[in-house]
Amino acid sequence: MYLVEANMMDDQLYTVEEVASRLSVHPETVRKWIKNGELRATNLGGRAGYRIARSALEQFLREREEPVKDE
Repeated sequence: MYLVEANMMDDQLYTVEEVASRLSVHPETVRKWIKNGELRATNLGGRAGYRIARSALEQFLREREEPVKDE
């Protein structure tokens, strides 16, 4: 079992690719933000990769004054 922050349990989770698509950036850019600590994410390990909670994405975008794009 993986440790996931409590607030993420009730939050919609996105993959790196989904976040990249919403923000019109390359997935490696999203991974860079995660590795630099700019975007909070949970690493599920192995091929599952990272998951980004909607609340973390919203916070990241608020800091950059960019709205969240809906699907």
